[in-house]
Amino acid sequence: MKKLKFGLYGYGKVAELHAKALAASSKAKLVSVCGRDRTKAAAFASAWGIESRENPAEMALKDGVEAVIVTTPHPLHAVHSLEALAAGINVLVEKPMALKVADCDAMLAAAASRGLRLGVVSQRRWYPSAMRIRRAIDEGKLGRPLLGQISILGWRDEEYYKSDPWRGSWSGEGGGVIVNQAPHQFDLLAWFMGPVASVAGSWINASHPFIEVDDSAAAVLRFESGGLGSVFVSNSQKPGIHAKVHIHGSSGASAGVKTDGGAMFIAGRSGIAEPPYNDLWTIPGEEDLLAGWRKEDAAYFAGIDATWHFFRIQIDDFAEALKAGHEPFVTGKDGRETVKIMEGIYRSMAENRIVEY
Repeated sequence: MKKLKFGLYGYGKVAELHAKALAASSKAKLVSVCGRDRTKAAAFASAWGIESRENPAEMALKDGVEAVIVTTPHPLHAVHSLEALAAGINVLVEKPMALKVADCDAMLAAAASRGLRLGVVSQRRWYPSAMRIRRAIDEGKLGRPLLGQISILGWRDEEYYKSDPWRGSWSGEGGGVIVNQAPHQFDLLAWFMGPVASVAGSWINASHPFIEVDDSAAAVLRFESGGLGSVFVSNSQKPGIHAKVHIHGSSGASAGVKTDGGAMFIAGRSGIAEPPYNDLWTIPGEEDLLAGWRKEDAAYFAGIDATWHFFRIQIDDFAEALKAGHEPFVTGKDGRETVKIMEGIYRSMAENRIVEY
């Protein structure tokens, strides 16, 4: 398979991880980068031996770029994705897809009108422990998913928020734990439970007076299937992180994954402290599989660099989808479900009501 030409829109910490993933890909290669600061873009290009361009249109014209990975700060995801789509380039955008559902709809419409593919980075779906839950649902082992739970108890210190000028502000980051740390778990919850119908939620800043945005939030979700979900997420609990997604089905069986543990991952500054693993599994006849799976997953993670390995898998999937002419494994519609949860929590608090979609 001829490698597809990829470009990066953005040159920060996450862009470095995507560059490593592209370097390891057998289906895609990185050829150029663009961004608002031409000096920083040029330095990134020099480090990776690629071209620095002014915008996606120039990357397409001069470098033949077929897909762009958008890695800019959250409030810019929508506008930069739309810019790339307008240039005729397929887009894989970092999480979250956007900050507003209306922006997601504009992105989806732009991709559809041009016959382009739009995907959202959701690499935790490829964790073996997450895949097991999806297979159990597909095979009917849980019955119908009725209850879904997310919990994230983690910590971000003042140094973290000072590490980039955009962190911790509404204009620069677009939100706090809801927008930055929780979207991966939101994605898994919606992947397991189905489309979101309504959100009732609230947020606080519990222990970070030096930032504008939320560090803790709670919400109750209703899904189109009739199932319910609970969300409890926080960056105010020391010292590390405990992030879990649990699903409970109509059969009475449950399955769960601890997606993150040990210490909170910071792109470009730390590694994955603890391999994800299935921490809950009550499917009849399979209860004793947990210990073996945990050893299997630990061995798997010991042999990879988990900071970018799953990016590489998703990039390969996106490249294969472009070659074959079908949707990628994680679509823009999938990314929209995460934004419904994010936006719903903020709107529910601001408007003092249940937000329905």
